[in-house]
Amino acid sequence: MSNERKRREALVYHAKPKPGKIKVVPTKKYTTQRDLALAYSPGVAEPCLEIAKDPDNAYRYTTKGNLVAVISNGTAVLGLGDIGPEASKPVMEGKGLLFKIFADIDVFDIEVDTKDVEKFIETVKNIAPTFGGINLEDIKAPEAFEIERRLKQELDIPVMHDDQHGTAIISAAALLNAVEIAGKKLEEVKIVVSGAGAAAVSCTRLYKSFGAKAENIVMLDSKGVIRADRDNLTEEKQEFATARKIDTLEEAMQGADVFVGLSIADIVTPAMLKSMSANPIVFAMANPNPEIDYKLAVDTREDLIMATGRSDYPNQVNNVLGFPFIFRGALDVRATKINEEMKQAAVIALANLAKKPVPEQVNIAYGETRLNFGPDYIIPKPFDPRLITEVPPAVAKAAMDSGVAKEPIQDWERYEVELYERMGSDNKITRLLQNRAKTNPKRVVFAEADHLDVLKAAQIAYDEGITIPILLGRREVILELMNEIEFENTDDILIIDPKSDEQKPQVDAYAEILFEARSRNGITLYEAQKLLRERNYFAAMMVKRGDADAMLSGYSRAYPTVVKPIIDIIGLAKGVTRIAATNLMSTSRGPIFISDTTMNIEPSAEDLFKIAQMTAYTVRMFGMEPVMAMLSYANFGTSSHPNAKKVKQAVKTLHERCPDIVVDGEIQVDFALNRKMLQENYPFSKLAGLKVNTLIFPNLESANGTYKLIKELNKTDSIGPILMGLSKPAHILQLGASVEEMVNMVAVAVVDAQEKEKRKNQSIQAVE
Repeated sequence: MSNERKRREALVYHAKPKPGKIKVVPTKKYTTQRDLALAYSPGVAEPCLEIAKDPDNAYRYTTKGNLVAVISNGTAVLGLGDIGPEASKPVMEGKGLLFKIFADIDVFDIEVDTKDVEKFIETVKNIAPTFGGINLEDIKAPEAFEIERRLKQELDIPVMHDDQHGTAIISAAALLNAVEIAGKKLEEVKIVVSGAGAAAVSCTRLYKSFGAKAENIVMLDSKGVIRADRDNLTEEKQEFATARKIDTLEEAMQGADVFVGLSIADIVTPAMLKSMSANPIVFAMANPNPEIDYKLAVDTREDLIMATGRSDYPNQVNNVLGFPFIFRGALDVRATKINEEMKQAAVIALANLAKKPVPEQVNIAYGETRLNFGPDYIIPKPFDPRLITEVPPAVAKAAMDSGVAKEPIQDWERYEVELYERMGSDNKITRLLQNRAKTNPKRVVFAEADHLDVLKAAQIAYDEGITIPILLGRREVILELMNEIEFENTDDILIIDPKSDEQKPQVDAYAEILFEARSRNGITLYEAQKLLRERNYFAAMMVKRGDADAMLSGYSRAYPTVVKPIIDIIGLAKGVTRIAATNLMSTSRGPIFISDTTMNIEPSAEDLFKIAQMTAYTVRMFGMEPVMAMLSYANFGTSSHPNAKKVKQAVKTLHERCPDIVVDGEIQVDFALNRKMLQENYPFSKLAGLKVNTLIFPNLESANGTYKLIKELNKTDSIGPILMGLSKPAHILQLGASVEEMVNMVAVAVVDAQEKEKRKNQSIQAVE
């Protein structure tokens, strides 16, 4: 992708359909005059009076307890420097978005137009009553130290400068584990810190709090080693000045156990790396390019334990592992500050989480067979769903133990359930899906590539490393559209027009295969040749023969006309008697699978059993364990109508033949989704106390109508329909699907191909 196109895409993303990345939405009913009278005058007077009596009541009657201010003056924006308050606003909005999607914390971003420390502090203090916490962001050192110190001292709500402490907390967790793996002790290791800004100072202080010795630390700034005999050192630099008579990074690295980089790219050479001690630990965290290239470093030292700030290498030191969850824990006990004990608790929680068995969802997301604690896994992954149930409780408990919690948690089990429920606000499933697809991209045939939006989807999927596209359609049209959207026609992208003379040999070869397979079913060679000139037949045959890994179609054609070639050519998987489809809906309560949304009009009890089986497999393909409700208009035998009885029979069959699937019914959808209602009325159900994530509908009419209703009314993202039961990966787009929906379906097709390839390889190995 050209830099100019990246620039335009970034600008369009921020500008459309509405400017910015966050908004305010009501949390109370407002439909009637009564609602409005309670929300504003005269009803609003009552909570105002209660707060006037006791300011702490603001936590009871307003959003204060879940509201954080992300505040900056734009003097040290990552990678951009001093760009001013207005220019920093997109970054602050982005930080607000991360708070919301990872920890369900609401944010107002505040950009302050002053570089004066006293004025900045006064501004924050004046607006502090609005908020439950203050996240300082992108403020240059040394002013950042004084601003945070004063605000922590003078306010009674949590204050944290994430640039200082975020990297410190994550890297400290990584360092504790790295030192353990290296067989060393933190009190004894020699540490070199490249960089002397806010992050470097905070990191080094935190390392010392865990046992690192000051005499074993060498810090460097742009002038070289910070020595005690240097003039004009700031207070922070004086704290880390060394008495050793060394001047350069090269000298400092000799015999060092740990290198921590918070500076600039490519300052560490292979020779420096070789001069370090055995089992060296290198945290090269400069972004986007580290102090030494990852591949160069691991090629230089086989015994290396390395972390970077990048997501494409192991051990990413990513602040998103910290700040959302630290504030979550602090807010939930109404902590008056974020103190050292709370930061240390976050460090230990992160370090310990990396040692626990990794959920399959995380392995799948990162394309790993099994992530295990070791040199390439010393800190958790950002997509690990356990972060919200591990870090906030640790922080909250530390706040309580250190005496800064105003509302201690009494019921920890209930608190964990509440935290788990908050995960629904973050629809991580799409990111997990695309992340997994990128680990092993496949060749996907786009059967309608001469449509602009289809081509855009292919372009994005290619740029993101999800697929190597094969484009079917009129060559001149595709090339013209590619030029229009600046889609570079590289050698690995095939453009094929099955109707062209140039493609006739391949069409004829495919036709021979089809004729041989279907000649006794009434098809002639001429008819086979005619069919293979049609893109959907050609695409399906490419997948069937292994010339492509998956196919996508349906953007411009009715579903039945697209599905027929797929069934005719690709066919059903072994043991499957009919195909089905599921849609993945990203809802406010988390991802929900809905089946069967497109294929089986009036399924029998046996059909429902098989649909449920295939859906369970698909849910697991996404790294989730299915918790499945078989839906009906009746609950557990309250109707003897055949429609209810067939669902009951399907459930019975599932219980008998698939005991590993958590499933129950027949049940109404509100009882399936409302845990309290289900527990109170049907405590015997296998779904009682569980969060249902899969809904199997009794017929096509109800499933199709439901997913489209959810999609349109709630503007919910939908991934699908995902075809299930085929022998090879093929998926059908919704008619007129958006570019984003198509990109998601490309990822589905790639992941499907990965899974089928894995099963095939496992079968071959079993035979061998």
